[in-house]
Amino acid sequence: MANLQFANALARKPQKTPPIWFMRQAGRYHKHYQNLRKDRSFDDLCKIPDLAAQVALGPVEDFDFDVAILFSDILYPLQALGMGLEYSDHGPKLGFALTPENLGTLKAGEDVVSFMNFQKEALQKTRAILPKDKSLIGFVGGLWTLFVYAVEGSHAGSLTQSKKLISLFPEFLKKALPLIKENIRLQLAGGAEVVMIFDTAAGELSPLDFKKWVQPALLELCALAPGKIGYYSKNTQASYFSREFLSASWAGMGFDHHWNLPSCFELRDKGFVQGNFDQSLLFLEKNAFQEELGIYLENMKQLSIIDRAGWVCGLGHGVLPKTPEDNVRLFVETVRKVFA
Repeated sequence: MANLQFANALARKPQKTPPIWFMRQAGRYHKHYQNLRKDRSFDDLCKIPDLAAQVALGPVEDFDFDVAILFSDILYPLQALGMGLEYSDHGPKLGFALTPENLGTLKAGEDVVSFMNFQKEALQKTRAILPKDKSLIGFVGGLWTLFVYAVEGSHAGSLTQSKKLISLFPEFLKKALPLIKENIRLQLAGGAEVVMIFDTAAGELSPLDFKKWVQPALLELCALAPGKIGYYSKNTQASYFSREFLSASWAGMGFDHHWNLPSCFELRDKGFVQGNFDQSLLFLEKNAFQEELGIYLENMKQLSIIDRAGWVCGLGHGVLPKTPEDNVRLFVETVRKVFA
C-alpha cells in the first residue's frame, strides 16, 4: 500500500519519473476543499477524521498526486499544551502569548498526548479510502517554529521577540518535545509512511543559532524512527546543516525555491530530495507558466537518472491561496510528460 515512485525516492533508487506532491496540496485554492468548507469550520475539517480524509483525498483524485498528506495543522500541539487555539478567516489565534511568567502553565502528561489522537484516526480514515498505489505521509511543526508561534502568534517578520526570549526555548522543549515525539508515534501508528517536520521559521535564525538551539532536538526526533522522519526548513542554506545533521537517518529533506535543487543531491547520499519550483510562479498566465516550468525542468534534466535519484518533485513551499487549479494540473501533467 504505497506509491512505487515514492518508495524508490526514499531508497534513492534511480527512476525516470519522480513522484509528485505539494505541501498544502489540500487547501483553500482547491474547489474540493471549498465545497467541504462551506458548511464546516476549518477546525471541523481537521478534527473530524472522516472529513479530514475527504479533504486529503481530493487533490489526489483531482490532480493525481502520488502522495496524500494528513490534513491538519502544525499548531494543534500548542492547543494540546493548553495555549488555546481558534481559527478564523484571518488565520489562527492562540489564547495567549508565551512569556517567562506563563511558561510553567503549559500542560504535560497523557491527556496532552491523547488530545492528538484525532490525527491518528484521520490518517487511518485517509488510508482506508486512498488508492492502494498512493502513499500517505504525516507532518508535525518544527519545535522552533512552534516556539515562534507560541511567543509571537505568527512566524512573520524578523522574530525579534522570539530571539529575545530564546533562553526560554529549552524550558519550552521540556513540554513540547515529548509531545511531538508521541505525536509522531501516533501518526506512524495511523499509517503514515513518513512524517515530515515542517520548520518554516528556521531560516530566521543564523546558522550558528540553528546549530546551537534547534539541531539537538531535531536529531532526537530523527532518531525516534530512523528512515521515517523527513525535514523541511524555509530560508535555510547549506551552512545551516552540520555533518552530524546531514548524516542522521532522515527519510529525506525538502528545500525551498531559494536553492538550486541539483546541488541538494550532493548534501546527502541517502533519502529523498523534495522540491522546489517557486510556488508563486503558478499564478502566471499559461504560456508564461509553461516557460518557467520548462526552464526549471530543463535544469533538472541536466542531471542523469542516477544523479537525480531520490527526487520528489514539488514546490519550494506550500500551495498559495487562489492558486489557479489549471496550473496545478498542468504542472503534474508536464512533469510526467517530460520525464516519461
